[in-house]
Amino acid sequence: MVRWTSPATADLKKIFAYIAEDSKYYARQVVKNIVEKTETLNDFPEIGRTVPELNEKNIRELMIYSYRLVYEVKGGDAEIIAIIHGKRDFPKAYGQ
Repeated sequence: MVRWTSPATADLKKIFAYIAEDSKYYARQVVKNIVEKTETLNDFPEIGRTVPELNEKNIRELMIYSYRLVYEVKGGDAEIIAIIHGKRDFPKAYGQ
């Protein structure tokens, strides 16, 4: 099962708002594609690579567009922790 944390949901809303400044259509498409990508985690929770900065085997990421979808594998479930732009410093941005 895929669960979204409050910070990850807020990240998704910020991404939508940012893209929607230029195009609500593309904002919806990007958000839709991000959410669809997370659905693969239901069957393959360890599909993503380990986050290099953290080096913890249960914290993984998928690249979607220019975003890093960071999640934690807990048992057979995936908990979405954050969605950050690839150029941002994940540990610095999220207090790791």
